[in-house]
Amino acid sequence: MSARPDIRLLLADVDGTLVTQDKALTAAAKDVARDLRRAGVALAITSGRPPRGMSMLIEPLALDGAIAGFNGGVLVNPDLSVVESHTLDPTAARQALTLILDHGLDAWVYTEDAWLIRDRQAPHVAREAWTVKFDAEVVASFTDRHLAGAVKIVGVSDDLELVAACEKAAQDTLGDRASAARSQPYYLDVTHPQANKGAVVATLSRLLDIRPEQIATIGDMPNDVLMFRKSGFSIAMGNASDDVKAQASAVTDTNENDGFAKAVRQFVLR
Repeated sequence: MSARPDIRLLLADVDGTLVTQDKALTAAAKDVARDLRRAGVALAITSGRPPRGMSMLIEPLALDGAIAGFNGGVLVNPDLSVVESHTLDPTAARQALTLILDHGLDAWVYTEDAWLIRDRQAPHVAREAWTVKFDAEVVASFTDRHLAGAVKIVGVSDDLELVAACEKAAQDTLGDRASAARSQPYYLDVTHPQANKGAVVATLSRLLDIRPEQIATIGDMPNDVLMFRKSGFSIAMGNASDDVKAQASAVTDTNENDGFAKAVRQFVLR
């Protein structure tokens, strides 16, 4: 088995792409990761998750390069040692937090090594803890000390239109001082301006000495479009929105139907 000669790295989103809705790696995904290695194509992952929230994927995928957590806010080696870290400007962090709360969303704050919340019973806290395999720390409020170390601030709501409206407001208000994009329909992620998936493509290109046009990307959410635009070939999942699909080079099946594995075999491997 060989790879397309113009692809040397595949950068994959995690939730909605690499794993199923139940956050599981399928046998087909593990098999195709092995076939990528055999074909000489590197596999990297990026997600809004914290780095240790992706640690369970390292061994089954045999990942040996940088892993981009927090949408690129923190890049780590497979042993979770930090390669690069980008914290939010404290003023931008406070402004983002105020905007999220004023829009009626709940808020979480992530630092390099902690997940801070105000209410353990709030929407999506239990599922997030199950997904990332560690618990949040409950605080009465988010202090200046917390925000000085913030790598990611998340706005959370099951009112999906409200999250979308908050995304636009955050982008308009914060401008180039922060990156604001939905990582799930119910999550708005605010990170350092260099902590976005487009910047992850550029960083991996530099670290691995691989030209951006030799990088393929695959994802399902609006924040994945940022890496689509910076890579040579992009693949949207079948469960992505029509807008995301329209901005990709190709479209594969859904994450519930092994779309990741099918995409690799159809578009990356020969």
